[in-house]
Amino acid sequence: MKIEPVDLSKLKTYSIKQRENKVRVKDFARVSQKGDSFNQFIGSLPAILKGNDFPQLVEAIVDAFKKKKLILWAMGDSVIKCGLSPIIINLMQKGLVSAIALQGAGIIHDAEIALIGETSEEVADTIKDGRFGMAEETGKLLNTAIKQGAAQGLGMGEAVSKRLTELNPPYAEYSLLIQAYKLGIPVTVHIAIGTDIIHMHPACSGKAIGEASHLDFRRFAALITKLEEGVFLNIGSAVILPEVFLKSLSIARNLGYNVNRFTTANLDMISHYRPLENVVKRPTATGGKGYSFIGHHEIMIPLLARAVVERINETTI
Repeated sequence: MKIEPVDLSKLKTYSIKQRENKVRVKDFARVSQKGDSFNQFIGSLPAILKGNDFPQLVEAIVDAFKKKKLILWAMGDSVIKCGLSPIIINLMQKGLVSAIALQGAGIIHDAEIALIGETSEEVADTIKDGRFGMAEETGKLLNTAIKQGAAQGLGMGEAVSKRLTELNPPYAEYSLLIQAYKLGIPVTVHIAIGTDIIHMHPACSGKAIGEASHLDFRRFAALITKLEEGVFLNIGSAVILPEVFLKSLSIARNLGYNVNRFTTANLDMISHYRPLENVVKRPTATGGKGYSFIGHHEIMIPLLARAVVERINETTI
C-alpha cells in the first residue's frame, strides 16, 4: 500500500520567545570562587531540579528550628555504618534533631560501635558455617536491656539507650543512643521480628521485643501529632520506617490533630517505592512539600548538615 508522506509545509509555527521554557540562563550554576562560604557554594548550584530542591529543604529545616518545631530523623542502619554518627550527634547538640527513629539494626550497630569501636561483620564469610549474627556480647546486652526495659514499662529506644549509658563504654562519644539519652532526645526503635541478629540469640524474648517496640510505635505516633510545620527525614530505610510513618500519620489525623503542612524528605542511595509514596508523596498531598534525593549517605548527609548549620549561623548574626 502506497502512503503519501505528510506535508510539513502546512504546519503552524510560533516564535521561540513566546514559548514557555523550563531552563533559563538565570537558573544556571555559578562558578564557585575561592573564599566563598559553604552556603555561597550551595547558592552557586543550578536552580534546576535537585539543585533547586536542596536549598529548599535546608530552608525548611532552618525554619522548623527557628520556630521550635519537630525535626524528626528516621534512619536506617546504613547511616551508622557509613560513619555518620559524629555528624548526627553534632546536629543533636545544636538542637537540630528533635527525635530519632531507628530500625532494629540501628541499635545493633550503634551498640557495637559504643562497645568496641567497630561493627558490621563480613556476612559472605560468616554465613558459610553459621557464625553470622552469633556475636555473644551484642545479643546478650541488647536482649537483656530490652527485657529489663519492657518490665519497667520503657520503650526499646529508651531501654537500650539507658543501659548503654550506664555501661559508659569506651566509644560512648560515637553512640547516637548514648548521646541522645544524655541530651534528652527521644529514640524509638521499630522492629520486624526475625530481621535482626539479636532475634537469633538464646536470650531473645519475643514478648519483650513486641511490648517494647509497640510502645515505641505509640510514642512515635505521639511525635507525629506535633509534625505541623516541622520536618520528617527518612534516610536509608526502604520499608519499615516509611510504613511506620504513614500509619502514625493516619493515627494523628484520625485523633483530630492538625498535621497537614510539613516537609518530608527521603534520602537514599537508590529509589524505592515505599519511601517515595509513604514519605514524599502521600503524606504531603494535603499540604507541605516532599523531596527525594538519591545519593550516597556519606556525601549527602554531611552536605545537608553543613548547609543547615551555616544557614542558621548566617541568619542569626
